[in-house]
This record gives sequence, structure tokens and C-alpha cells, in this order.
Amino acid sequence: MAGQDLLHTQPRPMHWLATATAISAVVAAASFVQPSDATATTTPAATGRHPAAAPDPSKVSFPVDCGPNRLDVVKKASGDLDGDGTTETVAVVRCHSGMGSPPSGVYVLAQPAGRRAAPRVVATLLAPAQQRSVQTLAVKDGAISAAVLGYSTRDVPRCCPDVRKSVKWQWKGGKFVQSELPAAVSTRRV
Repeated sequence: MAGQDLLHTQPRPMHWLATATAISAVVAAASFVQPSDATATTTPAATGRHPAAAPDPSKVSFPVDCGPNRLDVVKKASGDLDGDGTTETVAVVRCHSGMGSPPSGVYVLAQPAGRRAAPRVVATLLAPAQQRSVQTLAVKDGAISAAVLGYSTRDVPRCCPDVRKSVKWQWKGGKFVQSELPAAVSTRRV
């Protein structure tokens, strides 16, 4: 039979070792040659972990006394507010009322480490004692913005706020700092 005497037709252990070594070298070299824009990424599916959900305001005990009335969460927005990679929730709460404009409280909520721990209030941005109502709320790029309604004097009926201000809170220097948006849109008589 032709070809049986050729060396490559009768593999020996040394041939297998040489082949395995060559393949290993090719694989190792390929790991060093990457496109210039290649990046390593991990997805929740790849790591087996899922990002923590935003803190749920319905599971928080807010520092608001509503007497016999229930406390309502009327607005909420979530995002990474302090740049630590975790999601916080901003909640607007007020005591339930059939009429009028009850004052709002604006609170930042965080989820402590551990899945069973309840979320907690970590900052008060607007206390109900300030007698303001929140009309709108948004979180964008780590900043919290809101349209806040209030009263120009004590003589204005509590049902009918007559001042509107647009405010922003942002994490700076280890705390939330409030700023008022430009006067052209911040104060107007309703």
C-alpha cells in the first residue's frame, strides 16, 4: 500500500504533543491580538447578578405624621443620585386629603445592603412643615428637579398656592445642595 511508510501517516505521541503545543500557542497569541476598541463587559446574565431594583417607597416609614389620614406617595423617580453606582429613589409624599393642597415632603430613599432590609430615608429635601406642594418631579443625570408651589403670604388660602418655583437638588460635597432655576421660569403668580 502506498503511503504507509510516510511519517505523517502513523501518528505517534510526539506528533500529538507537537500538535497540542501548536494549537495552544495559536490560542495564546490570539488572546493578545484584539481590535483597538475591544472592551470587556459583564452583563447580568454573564455574572448571574441583576442590578438592584430602585428602593420601593411603599416599604418605607416616612417621618410624616398624618394623624388619622393615610400617607400617599404621589410621585417618585429613580436614578443614581450620588454617583456610587446604586439606584436611589426620590419620593414625594403627603397626607391624604379630599380637598385643598396638603403640603408635600420630598425624600431620598436608599436600599441598604442585604436583600431583606427595608429601604430607608437618607435625606429630606423638602419637609411638609415648609408648606410647599410639589407639582412635578424628575431625575436626570443625577440631578433632581421639581416645580414647587407655595404661598406669597399667610393671607393666601391654603387651598390655592400663588407662587411657583422650579428647584434642583444635586449631590455635592457629601450632601444634596438646592438651587433655584433661573427667575424667568422660577417664580410666577398663579
